[in-house]
Amino acid sequence: GHDGVIAFGGGSGLDAGKAIALMVGQTRPIWDFEDVGDNWTRVNADTVPPIVAVPTTSGTGSEVGRASVITNEETHRKLIIFHPTMMPSVVICDPALVAGLPPHITAATGMDALAHCIEAYSAPSYHPMAEGIAVEGMRLIREWLPIAVKDGANMEARSHMMCAAAMGATAFQKGLGAIHSLSHPVGAIYDAHHGLTNAVFMPYVMMFNRPAIDQKMGRLAHFIGLEKANFDGVMEWVMELRATFNVPHTAKELGVEESRMDEIAVMAEQDPSTGGNPVKAGVAEMRQMLEAAMEGRL
Repeated sequence: GHDGVIAFGGGSGLDAGKAIALMVGQTRPIWDFEDVGDNWTRVNADTVPPIVAVPTTSGTGSEVGRASVITNEETHRKLIIFHPTMMPSVVICDPALVAGLPPHITAATGMDALAHCIEAYSAPSYHPMAEGIAVEGMRLIREWLPIAVKDGANMEARSHMMCAAAMGATAFQKGLGAIHSLSHPVGAIYDAHHGLTNAVFMPYVMMFNRPAIDQKMGRLAHFIGLEKANFDGVMEWVMELRATFNVPHTAKELGVEESRMDEIAVMAEQDPSTGGNPVKAGVAEMRQMLEAAMEGRL
C-alpha cells in the first residue's frame, strides 16, 4: 500500500492532495468534515497518511495550512475542510517551479497572498505574532510581486513571493473576513479564479471595514513604506496593484449576475470567514458590499 501523499501543484492541487490524504480510512463523506464547530473530531485521524507539499504557485499558502477548500458542485458552495493532520509534514518551496507561471496567474495568486495578509492583519482577535507575520508578508508583496509579474525568471522575486504566500496562510489562523466570504460563493458559482475574485472585492470590503481598521492601516502603511502613512495610502496602493495587473474593477466583469446577488449575499454571510471580519456583517451588509462591487462604487 501507499504510505503517503505528495501534493504537487497550485492551491487547488495542494488542497486536493491534502483532502485525498484526509479521506484515507474515513467512512463519512468529505462534507461532514466542514470547518464548523467540532466537525473535525469526526475524523479517524489514525488512518491519515503523511503529506509532502510541493507548491507551484505563490498565493494560497496551502502548503502550510491545515485545511482544503473544496467546491461542492451540487450546491455550488465552497467548503473549508479542516483537520490538524492535513498539515503537510514536509514542504518543498523551490522557486524554479514557479518560474514559468504566466504573468496573469502570478498576479492573481499574489493578490490572494495579499488578501490573506490584509484580512489576517485586520481581524479583530488578539494575535500580535500573526499580525507581525502578515505585515512582513505585505512588505514582501509590495517589494517583490510587481517584479515577479514583470520578470518571472527573477528567482529572488519568486523566492520572496513563496515566503509571502506561506506567511499569509500562517497569519490567517488569526482570521479572514468578508473579502473571502464574498469571493468563495462567486468563485464556486462562476468558476472564477480565487485570487482574482479576492482582488476584485478587496477595496470594497476595505472601505466597508474602514471605521474599524483606519488606525491599523496607518501603522501598516508606515511599516511597508508607503508615502501616505494612513488608510488612503494603503487603498491607493491596492488600487495601483489592481490597475497594474489589469484586475477587473467590478464584480459584474467577473460575470456576476444581479439576479443572483441575494443568493450570494446569503452564502457570504454563512461563510466561516465572516466571523473574522472587523465590522459585523450580516446578509444586508454583504449585499451592500456586493452592490458596491457590482457598481464599482468606492
